[in-house]
Amino acid sequence: MSDIEIPESHPRYQSLLTRHRIEEGVEKGITSRQGLIAQGRGEAFDYLLGERTIPSADEAARAAAAHLLRADQPVISVNGNVAALCPGEIVELAAAVDADIEVNLFNRTDERMRAIVEHLRDHGADEVKGLTADGRIPGIDHERAKVDADGIGSADVVVVPLEDGDRAEALGAMDKVEIVVDLNPMSRSAQVATVPIVDNIVRAVPNITAHARDLRDAGATREELEAIVAEFDADAALDAAEQAIRSGSDE
Repeated sequence: MSDIEIPESHPRYQSLLTRHRIEEGVEKGITSRQGLIAQGRGEAFDYLLGERTIPSADEAARAAAAHLLRADQPVISVNGNVAALCPGEIVELAAAVDADIEVNLFNRTDERMRAIVEHLRDHGADEVKGLTADGRIPGIDHERAKVDADGIGSADVVVVPLEDGDRAEALGAMDKVEIVVDLNPMSRSAQVATVPIVDNIVRAVPNITAHARDLRDAGATREELEAIVAEFDADAALDAAEQAIRSGSDE
């Protein structure tokens, strides 16, 4: 990424930067080629959103922060695109809410798993789960069913950005609180999430971290965190995001 020379004044700066990050992720063996397609699909929705964090997404990020701060065992799930796009930001979020980080892949190989783990460590992660894979998510027949028993397997709150819909449904069936980052409010992942954040991951992850730090620094009590969680309306957030995409308005 240090070789990328894009002036910040370029009107498409962030979009071009994320494209290069995904491309470099493929070259490093972190991101699968299918990840390129997924990135393009998400970018199209972001363009319709005006490449901005709409108010409902900001509210969702605050609710996500409250869930993570009140969790007994929060875990942040990382796939190849997430690792390529915002590895340092994931590490910062994990530190802010005392969460574990676990790598979980659809196109899983030992080489790719280890490359992502090392990539996250290079960006400041002390410990990264996912290599043990001594647990399984019921109801899934592909590689994303493999999890660490003491990670996603036993987590009460899981951040699953850029998630597969079937695994999102399966995690929900396990009564886990799911925080999903997805630019498509009509996707299965967003529809089944406890907290759907319809936003670009490069904005959403730092935003959750900022809200978590603000709540923590303000000394938010468990009762106050519970109130934030209770007040959040996932259906309303999805409706607001869809309206913003269809009309170009803020809400």
